[in-house]
Amino acid sequence: MHVHLIVQKIQTSIKLANNKMRIIILNKADLADEAVTKAWIDWYSAHNVKVVPIIATSGKGIKEVVKIAEDLLREKIERDKARGRIYRPIRAMIVGIPNVGKSTFINALVGKKSAKTGDKPGVTRGKQWVKIRKGFELLDMPGILWPKFEDQTVAQHLAFIGSINDNILDNRQLAINLLDLGLKEFKDKIEDRYKVELPDDGYEAFKTIAVKRGLIIAGGEIDELRTAQIILDEFRGGKWGHITVEHPKNI
Repeated sequence: MHVHLIVQKIQTSIKLANNKMRIIILNKADLADEAVTKAWIDWYSAHNVKVVPIIATSGKGIKEVVKIAEDLLREKIERDKARGRIYRPIRAMIVGIPNVGKSTFINALVGKKSAKTGDKPGVTRGKQWVKIRKGFELLDMPGILWPKFEDQTVAQHLAFIGSINDNILDNRQLAINLLDLGLKEFKDKIEDRYKVELPDDGYEAFKTIAVKRGLIIAGGEIDELRTAQIILDEFRGGKWGHITVEHPKNI
């Protein structure tokens, strides 16, 4: 996922998985801060959870996911063979928040386009089984979110990366909030992107970027809707550089 948003706690994941074996896949690793990705891998490894950073669009890391899955299930496969269940396939479920590249990951595994993909949440509408190869099947699931967010910071981070539908959000305020965060954590990257020195206040930075980009409408007013969309799109598209908004040290 863009900016490796990790909101799944170990206890919750164990409950949801019903103690089944699982692998956490960190997709879009090319958009994240490499040092923070390593910190997340170390954190999950300390909790005995297998983690694989991947880039589904290029296929990087895909083979490692398959290898780890087979290693985790090796004992079960051997048990099935001993019981005469030779042709029983490995079946796994792909579960995650919307718009993190689950279908792109499945297509990379299969080697062809088997699942619909898109850059907005909600492209995958229903469940579908996808045959990866003989003896290995995956269930592609639509993205899932909590019915209610107790932690509004989590909700906002999900909105930043596009996992919550933009149509139900105030994109202007979302872009300003993103700038407020970015100016504290990675101001240099934002200034490098827009080639301008920015104030520390999110709204003032928002206006500065609008003027720099020439996003002015009749009467000399800022086109706030276009400015907000450009800021969000460029952040989500990795134009700001390699960024991660959550770190395990803050858990």
